[in-house]
Amino acid sequence: MNCIHCSPIEPIEDKGIVKLRHASPSLASAVQAAGYRLESFQEEICGIAYSTREQLFQLIKLIEAAEEAAQLTISIIGTGAEGPLERWMSLSQLQVRFSNHTLIDIIANKEFCSYLQPIVNPSEQIVGFEFLLRPKPQGAPFQPYTLFEVARQSGFHSFLDRAARISAIESSARLLPPGIKRFINFLPSSIYDPAYCLTHTFEAIEQQGLRPEDFVFEVVETEEIDDISHLTRIFAEYRRHGILVALDDVGAGYSTVEVMSGLKPDYVKIDRGLVSFCDQDAGKQQALKEIIDRAGEFGGKVLAEGIERWEEFRFCQELGIHLAQGYLFGKPASEPPSHFLHTAGIAGIG
Repeated sequence: MNCIHCSPIEPIEDKGIVKLRHASPSLASAVQAAGYRLESFQEEICGIAYSTREQLFQLIKLIEAAEEAAQLTISIIGTGAEGPLERWMSLSQLQVRFSNHTLIDIIANKEFCSYLQPIVNPSEQIVGFEFLLRPKPQGAPFQPYTLFEVARQSGFHSFLDRAARISAIESSARLLPPGIKRFINFLPSSIYDPAYCLTHTFEAIEQQGLRPEDFVFEVVETEEIDDISHLTRIFAEYRRHGILVALDDVGAGYSTVEVMSGLKPDYVKIDRGLVSFCDQDAGKQQALKEIIDRAGEFGGKVLAEGIERWEEFRFCQELGIHLAQGYLFGKPASEPPSHFLHTAGIAGIG
């Protein structure tokens, strides 16, 4: 089961057909006058043949100069590659794809893996891990933020977000025993219809023989949360399948205390900016107390991110924070710490 947003990303071939949607007769005439063969033109969809990569680039330049360029959407179909799902994109998305072909190849070929970073309880026992996207060993390097930004700008963010979730689920099956929480990020903007778009996630958990209650899916918001009702439906779909949810970076950007109180996530992850040197900053201390108090009103467990100093950890312990994460306890790595498997499972977090 696939929709076009998550379907495989086909390479742009050196020979094929460019389809334009919302094309005018004048644009079709201009294309013909430039020496290109018009394959079809009906209902504002214009099909134009090209036979070399250079011809394709020149054709795109011609299209970009058209008066209606901003309204056009484009689909490029290689010879013999046309299938039931046709991917349409704007000219700006196509430009991003051409100018970032290395990163697009990494996305299309899923040339990434999942690292995991420990999450500890107040007794410093590892009770969970957050899974983070990283380059494959010996693979092409990339910065995760840049990869997701290119995916967003090119229209491939749903494909990447789903592939990253599946990678984390499969890695957790290989590396972790039952009873250990697995925190996995997701972008709400990549999920158009929760009941449909999350099917592959639930199927992956089932196929790996894993327990839904061991998973926590957390909202990663690099963009404004402008549709709380949509995010509420996503949370409800996760919970309907026995999975817990978390709100990331609370106290920074768009993840405000008000948003947290409205969504009532099972886990509240406090932004590292509030945690850093919180033992020395009265303003941060007040903000932390407010988040903890408000989360307590709906039973949310609070996790402090970005802890790098024992003083920060001890202060968070005194405040009553349930969980902690940061370089103090371990950096993201391809495998759990060597001491973890000896104590795994003795301290669950519910």
